[in-house]
Amino acid sequence: MKKLEEYVRSIPDFPEPGIIFRDVTSVLQDADGLHLAIDEIMKKVGDEDSFDVVVGTESRGFIFGMPVAYNLHKPFVMVRKKGKLPRETVSREYDLEYGTASIEMHKDSIKPGQRVVVIDDLIATGGTVEAAIKLIEELGGVVVKVVFLMELAGLKGRERLKDYDVESVIQYPGN
Repeated sequence: MKKLEEYVRSIPDFPEPGIIFRDVTSVLQDADGLHLAIDEIMKKVGDEDSFDVVVGTESRGFIFGMPVAYNLHKPFVMVRKKGKLPRETVSREYDLEYGTASIEMHKDSIKPGQRVVVIDDLIATGGTVEAAIKLIEELGGVVVKVVFLMELAGLKGRERLKDYDVESVIQYPGN
């Protein structure tokens, strides 16, 4: 069987010269690659008794977090871009490379004291997941683990999340 890294297609000079884009769609488009990705994320998540709920960030966090929640019979909570959720929400603004963005979650999606695992496809600078963690904590949740499929270690997102248990399946040394 192939290693998971072999399913990730690396695209040089995208979106600009000098950047190597790590394309997760090549993992999703291969049944073996997708199966392996979910299995490896589940290994990083660990003991199902150590948490109560899985949170995924829009949109690829949904793709990878949902099967984990399903397999472990846990609820799944979506963190979405601002304006996409129909009920009362809490929101958080965070910095992007060129500006800001906002994410939200339903105000009743996390109960005080719930232990939470956050799953996303990629950690780069860590800004999106840091904002999601702040929303979870605002609602009284406790983030017990954060799991990524891929990590761009050169962008130091792990340092931004240094107070949390962060795991990644694949680590790329650069950005």
